[in-house]
Amino acid sequence: MTLLAKRRADYRAPAFTISDIDLNVTLHPTATRVVSSLRVSRQGEHTESLVLDGEHLTLVSILLDGKPFSDYAKTGTGLTLANVPDDFNLTIETVINPEANKALEGLYLSNGVYCTQCEAEGFRRITYYLDRPDVLARFTCTITGDKATLPTMLANGNPIARGENSDGTHWVTWEDPYPKPAYLFALVAGSFDQLSDTFITASGKSVALELYVDKGKRDRGVFALEALKRSMKWDEEVFGLEYDLDIYMIVAVDFFNMGAMENKGLNVFNSKFVLADQESATDEDFFNVESVIAHEYFHNWTGNRVTCRDWFQLSLKEGLTVFRDQQFSSDMSSPLSNRIKQVRVMREHQFAEDASAMSHPIRPDEVIEMNNFYTVTVYDKGAEVIRMMHTLLGAEGFRAGMDEYFRRHDGQAVTCDDFVSAMQSATDIDLTHFSLWYSQSGTPTVSVKRDVKPGCEVTVTLKQHTPPTADQATKQALYIPLQIEFINERGEHVLPDTPMYRDNLCILDKPAVTLTFTGKGRQITPVALGNFSAPAKLQSDLTPEEYLHAFRFADDAFSRWDAIQQLYNWAIEQYYTNQPENVGPTIWQGLVSAVDAEQQNPELLAECLVVPSFESLIQTRTDIDVHALYNAREAFVGDLSDKLAGILNTVYEQNQTGDYAYSVEQVSARRCKNTVLTLLARQQDSASLIREQFTQSDNMSDSLGALKAAQIQDLKLFSELMQQFEQRWHNDPLVLDKWFGLHATCPRDDILAQLTLLRQHPQFSQQNPNRVRAVVGSFAFYNTTGFHADDGSGYQFLTDYLIELDTTNPQVASRLVTPLTQWQHYNGERQALMKRQLSRLLDNKNLSKDLYEKVSKALSFGHND
Repeated sequence: MTLLAKRRADYRAPAFTISDIDLNVTLHPTATRVVSSLRVSRQGEHTESLVLDGEHLTLVSILLDGKPFSDYAKTGTGLTLANVPDDFNLTIETVINPEANKALEGLYLSNGVYCTQCEAEGFRRITYYLDRPDVLARFTCTITGDKATLPTMLANGNPIARGENSDGTHWVTWEDPYPKPAYLFALVAGSFDQLSDTFITASGKSVALELYVDKGKRDRGVFALEALKRSMKWDEEVFGLEYDLDIYMIVAVDFFNMGAMENKGLNVFNSKFVLADQESATDEDFFNVESVIAHEYFHNWTGNRVTCRDWFQLSLKEGLTVFRDQQFSSDMSSPLSNRIKQVRVMREHQFAEDASAMSHPIRPDEVIEMNNFYTVTVYDKGAEVIRMMHTLLGAEGFRAGMDEYFRRHDGQAVTCDDFVSAMQSATDIDLTHFSLWYSQSGTPTVSVKRDVKPGCEVTVTLKQHTPPTADQATKQALYIPLQIEFINERGEHVLPDTPMYRDNLCILDKPAVTLTFTGKGRQITPVALGNFSAPAKLQSDLTPEEYLHAFRFADDAFSRWDAIQQLYNWAIEQYYTNQPENVGPTIWQGLVSAVDAEQQNPELLAECLVVPSFESLIQTRTDIDVHALYNAREAFVGDLSDKLAGILNTVYEQNQTGDYAYSVEQVSARRCKNTVLTLLARQQDSASLIREQFTQSDNMSDSLGALKAAQIQDLKLFSELMQQFEQRWHNDPLVLDKWFGLHATCPRDDILAQLTLLRQHPQFSQQNPNRVRAVVGSFAFYNTTGFHADDGSGYQFLTDYLIELDTTNPQVASRLVTPLTQWQHYNGERQALMKRQLSRLLDNKNLSKDLYEKVSKALSFGHND
């Protein structure tokens, strides 16, 4: 199998465009009829045929200006119409089978609900069309369906007409006045519970808010509706952006490949990011609901009103909107915890992607299957690039740039270059060099090295280096805004002799920069990459004692947390290299003192008591012995628990909360308490404490905290509490996903037998991406001992499952293969085991484009090094 890649450099403006589309959809489980009437115009002077995209469609008829048209050729990917006039009306009737659509792209039917997912290229599964983001049309959609089973029928825009038919069906017409690409089309039909509210915009316009959830789940939607109103108000206050339609709708569905989708005026959500109450949702679930609600709402301007010219520009909307939802979440909750959460995603997942066969810039150059670029690089690294721009321009300059961006491009499909140009115009800062972040892949490493010279002079040399990646062999020096503090031996903050940029910011825009300190102390401790000011790795010559010094005296809270993380990383390395004695009494006492000093700061303390995950540790190591590193981490955490035992019990008691509330203070206290409980779980006498918390818990955060602790403490206790949890929640698949995930990540010898049992569970469905991710995804990404079993059985299990899943849902299969494709971290024997399974996948003649791209790249990675 050899598939041609699409290249950004090959972009051509569309030969035709569509200004208006009138869709008439008559719903039927296996034979939905779609009639599309298109207003088509030739672009420029040429004689090309009209080529429309279309897949899995049964063509019934074509009319051109009302007359039958036969001068066409049909292929497996579309329709070519020859000898068409310059301007014409085209009416195409097709039939599709929503019930058979298990890929969950286009229009599909699951659990009695009709739903669409058209991003990136799903609209071509509904009707023949120019399915590309730079064709913007005004949509009108009339839906006809059975009134008894489909009382709610929704599409984009505002409802303008409705009625009933004599055969028991009814119809409704929706009109969206704003031109949009086909990927933003949405249709939902089913029977739901509804929540309604109203939002008054800053200009006094009344917007109807409607939230649709499964029957019986209405109470769990209240928080989401409140989060929507907070998002709308925030976007007005921070960016001056008001909502533009009369109605804003959100529908929560169980069967959905993504987290949510920003279709204009009708957002379709995975139910896990809508439904939340005290008993069924953790604090993290509440956070995610609010964050994703905000993200999709913010897309109304950054993605919908201004959209992408082509899919290589995906970060134009996603990186920018992730940054906006991150800023919102920080304003709604805790800036520090939010920043740490974002950095963990970067260090555990994005750095891994940069180092793998799937490395790509935030604006990719080449792709086989576009769904494969919905990545942590495009989204999360993209957001970090926007954050650096915000740092460089300042809040006022950034806002001015955003205003100019909308002034120039409202209603257009544009590029990342257009965005940078608008931001450039806001201030006198030249972003030309900075723009390299859009086109260069890989994670730069910033190194910090000191030199003490005679005469009380200290130099600090900052260097940057980006290693070659799978897609790019040659790298240039990036424009890196490096937040950095300098602390002398007395704990005083000092500045270099040459002034820096501003606000502790050093601009590292060349391979190396040297800063000199004269008469400011002989022991300068540089605390670099404060607040993770750039998506980079840090190599420092700090000693373990200096990390403790940095934790004590740094001003930036993130830097204080990161100093402890770096110290943990160093300590685990000592265990990994069989030198645990290097972590001596001075270091242990320093850690005890650091924890003791932060007892009244539960937010920072909770974060500092979380030891870097295995997934994070492997990003700074090569030729890894998996089990040796895993055991080294376990041994260090066990010793940390022993050394801190006295303080931990005190902290646990201090952070008990009263009646549940989702508030910043209570969330910090619960996180601190449950983090401490996972450390105490390593003590032999902790079983009663864990059982007591589980039994007395009045909220899901504490229940899950106890289950995670039991997983560490004792398999028998874990099984007992998990059985009780299942008995309570066995009829609630969304909650049971937590139970599935805990079972799948449990380090036990018979894990593959457990996974087989989980797949046979009544609530498991291979057609539901949430269930699949909870079981197979949790195992592959986070069960270190099971997935990396020495005999390769974990890799074989995943491969067997992917071969099966790929036949129905290639998109989910492609995301689950990621741990296998990142074989380059491990030692040679393990690499061979992983590559063997990748070869099995590649030998599958029916492999989807989604999987083929990742697997073929993974197997060829390193061959040309």
